[in-house]
This record gives sequence, C-alpha cells and structure tokens, in this order.
Amino acid sequence: MSKETVESELPFTTGGSVQQSNVKQTQSKLRGVVLCALLFLDFAGFKVGGYICDSWSRHRHNAGKHDITKHWAQYTPYVPAGDYVPPPKHCKVTQVNLLQRHGARYPSSDDPVEMEEAISKLQQADEYKDKSLEFLRNHSYFLGQDDLIPLGAEQSFQSGIDIFDRYSRLVSKGNLPFVRASGQDRVVDTARNWTAGFATASRYEYEPHISVIIPEDKNDTLQINQCPSAPSYHPYTETWRDIFIPPIKHRLNKAAPGAHLNNSNVYSLMALCPLESVALSAAEWQFSRFCGLFTEKEWKQFEWHEDLKKYYKTGYGNPLGPVQGVGYVNELLARLTNNAVSDHTNTNATLDSSPETFPLNHTIYADFTHENLLVAVFGAMGLFNQSTTLNPRHVGKKHRTWNAHKMVPFSARMVVEKMECEKWPGLSEETSEFVRVFVNDEMQPLDFCGTGEGVCTLNAFSESQKYAKDSGQGDWEKCFEEEDGDRVISAL
Repeated sequence: MSKETVESELPFTTGGSVQQSNVKQTQSKLRGVVLCALLFLDFAGFKVGGYICDSWSRHRHNAGKHDITKHWAQYTPYVPAGDYVPPPKHCKVTQVNLLQRHGARYPSSDDPVEMEEAISKLQQADEYKDKSLEFLRNHSYFLGQDDLIPLGAEQSFQSGIDIFDRYSRLVSKGNLPFVRASGQDRVVDTARNWTAGFATASRYEYEPHISVIIPEDKNDTLQINQCPSAPSYHPYTETWRDIFIPPIKHRLNKAAPGAHLNNSNVYSLMALCPLESVALSAAEWQFSRFCGLFTEKEWKQFEWHEDLKKYYKTGYGNPLGPVQGVGYVNELLARLTNNAVSDHTNTNATLDSSPETFPLNHTIYADFTHENLLVAVFGAMGLFNQSTTLNPRHVGKKHRTWNAHKMVPFSARMVVEKMECEKWPGLSEETSEFVRVFVNDEMQPLDFCGTGEGVCTLNAFSESQKYAKDSGQGDWEKCFEEEDGDRVISAL
C-alpha cells in the first residue's frame, strides 16, 4: 500500500446513516487513500470497485429522465459523457495525456458564510407553510470547506484504475506515469488518490508518485488567476440570475414568512443541494433535503446559470478566457511532438526547461487541475465551440453542446491520445501518427483539423493550434492592460 495519504473531513454520526439534523463532525481526519482501500479492495479475488460510485450509478439508473443531478452542472458527480472508442485495429496508442479536475469537494472557502446566512434566515421565519421546510427546525450547517470528500477521493482513485486498465501496455518499471498537480490541497490529494488507484490496479507492480506540485502563486499552467484583466464574473450571469431567481424567492418567502430571502440567499440554498448531497453520500447515495425545495424546471434554470458562468468566465464568452489555457496546450504540443515547450504565456520556464520536471520521454502524463482551467483549455484548443454566444435571458436548447455537467463535472477529465497507425485511408504511407481527444470518455469530433470523425494527423492537429502556438495572438498581453469592461461585454 502506498504510504501517501489524502486527508478528507467527514460528517460523522454513530447511527447507520448520516442524518441531516444535528449532524456532528468528527474532529479527526480520515485518510483518503486508506478510505479508498477499504472501498475498493477485495483481497481474496483482488477486485476493484467503488461502493459510493456504484451507489451513485444505481441512483442515476433508477432516476431515469427526471434525475435532477444532471442539472447540477459542475457540481455533478462524474459520469462518462460517452462510451470510449478503442483505436482502429491497425492503430496503437503510443502516448496518453490526462488532464483531470479534482474530485467532489466541500464548498469553496467563500461559500459557507453565505450558505449559513441563507439557512439562518429560513430558521428565523415566523412559520413554515410548506412541509418541505420543516427539517430546518433542527438543521445545523455541517460542511467543511475546500477539501475533498470521500466521494471525491473515490472518483480520483477510480480514474487511476481506469487509466491503468485501458493503457497498461504503455507502462513499465522504467516508464511510469509522470504526474503533476496544481498546488491547492484538494488537487494534490486528487493526484495522490489517482496514483493509489493506478498502483492498486497494477497489483502494486507499478507505483507512480507525484513528480511536480506547482505553486498556485507562481506561473502555473494548471490554474487560472494569472490574467489580471480577466473578470472574475460576467454581468450576463447576473442577468440570468435576476430573471430566474425572483419567482423562486417569492415562493419561498411566501412559504416562510419573515425569512426575507434575497436573490443571493436563494442561489446559496440551491448550491447546498448538490454540495450537501455529495458530502452526505459517504456510503450510499443520499440527497440533501434542500433539493426538495426546488422543482425540476427550477433546476434546469440553475443549470443554465452555471453553464453561463463557465462560458463567460474562462470560455468563449470571455475574450480573455481561452488564453488562460494556452500554456497547457503548448505543453501538450511539446509532449506530442517531442519538442521543447515554446510559450510566452503562463508556463513556468524553470520547470518546463528541465527534463526532471518536464520530461519528454514518458508514455503517460497525468496533470491535475480545476474546472475553470479545463474550460480555458477547451477554448484554447477549439473544443465545444459555439456558433453563437449563449443567451443570458433564455435557457439554452435541450441538446446544446455547451453543457457544464458533461464538460466539467467533479473529476472531469480530458484524455489526448497519440496513435501510430500502419495505414490510413486516403493518406500517404509516411503519415503514421494521429491524435484523438476524449472528454469524459466522449470522443471529440476534431472538425478543426480533420473530417469531424474524431481523428487528426498529428501534423494537422499541431497546425490547428495556431492560437496557442502564437501565445494567444496578442490576448496574453491584454491580460496586463487596464481592465476595460467594454472589451468583456459583447452584444448579443
């Protein structure tokens, strides 16, 4: 067993399940990798599988089309967006690049105060006219902040298993996965759980470790926040919030007279639903009671709000969004082409110039990050491109391609494969290297460098990344100009 451990706080109860009233928190820390060992290992038959993730999968199967979790956007627990497509018979994968979001977590550090305020307002109501609010009489806020939770530990552990099972032939004692993590604790913990899952799946024949942890206050291609002129939010997100939340606020204030909830309070109550649910599900999937305060239509509206946030924060809706993913894309190109990194954005030149901290001779690279960086990378690469900007006044169409729950759920992952092929219809025999990209196991069409069938020659893929290769084509320099709101807000 690897001695690397991951700390994760848990809500604690002495009963058979976690209760949502009078929830007690353990004062000790659980070790996430040890937890994963308990969840995954059956030593008699050396089987691997996750109780929490299995429970989550059963829930999704039973819920059918009315499953509200698919409207939780980036708070949705990981589920594949498609079925992995094996390479053609005449091809073999020769290199794998994994870019993965951290697993399920507690609320971010700035959220608990707002969540507790919203709960407190409801608890100070004169009366409850809706039975679904009765649980609040004995409810105590019990969530921690920032850290991974057991489900998050399991998700990353399972990802390590999946990567080993799919690409084990690329690994040898002298060629283990090269692992990097952005410096925040939950990201580092995710990477450690992933290495533990990989080692477990190999029966501890191969035990990768984290080679590089990049401080988030330095140049870091696995984190945003290095573009000062990029806004942290967009007015269009508030436009939609001011449209969809007031009717919900009116309904809840009517059901709890005296609560005096505002728009921000209602949003915090909605966010509590997924964040409490993933925290409560330490053994069996369990919904937070806050989920029952909202209708399916309201969850669809919440989902659109989160889709807008991602689109206008680091996605195509922000002119300085995709440029924040350029550094990683240039590192990816360096690995695919076996050339030194060429970049003038947020790469760490000291790390990327050393074969110890940025080698080019591995077959599996695993990098761990946050969802906003993933969205920026998608934009820089040209994935999930939109023909029109997202409308902040109406919910998008049902089958839209910009959908955060499919793009960046907890433990989201992008895998870029390099393949060697003996032959390919319509191409010369000299053309033998190809690229495929999967996001949460769904093969991307790559119509910007191929026929839209998901495969590009390595050369065509590299040439398609001109935006990254040109270091953002002037956008990176704009990151350090004085903020100009007119540059960020474009007309619909």
